[in-house]
Amino acid sequence: MKLRQMAVAFLFNKEQEVLFLHKKQKDTFLAGFLVPIGGHIEGDEINEPQKACFREIEEETGLKKDSIENLTLRYIVLRIKDNQEIRIQYVYIGSVSENYSLIESDEGSLSWVGFKGILNFNVSATTKQIVKHYDQVGKYNEKVYVGSMKSLNKNPEITWGLLEDWELQIFN
Repeated sequence: MKLRQMAVAFLFNKEQEVLFLHKKQKDTFLAGFLVPIGGHIEGDEINEPQKACFREIEEETGLKKDSIENLTLRYIVLRIKDNQEIRIQYVYIGSVSENYSLIESDEGSLSWVGFKGILNFNVSATTKQIVKHYDQVGKYNEKVYVGSMKSLNKNPEITWGLLEDWELQIFN
């Protein structure tokens, strides 16, 4: 079975809007969808998903690392595709400094979307589940959550668990 890893970022501005990429209609993957900034992790980044996330942010938006504040791993989402590929998505939350400039990429157009309105747009099931959890739980703490994607009555859903170091709890 193949393993595919991705790193994405939900980048907030001071108005609590999130930066999304609107994929072109002709794209083969999520055509016409609004997606968080990010993409596939390259071979030399396998052990450093945050490095991949910064690279993808710069490629898709032109934002340099020094324009991003507090980029923190908050979610790891697991799912299986066609019983042949395990997908792992590392999800970072961060903010954009006040002095930034964006560039358009050939992958699509960039849009700032009010956090409360994200679910009204054409976003993936994974994005919907992350946004719902972050709004209800994640924004109130600094913890990392791991989620497993499944179908509940043919509706996509993520079962969430807290990722923590149990040895730290036992031996301290």
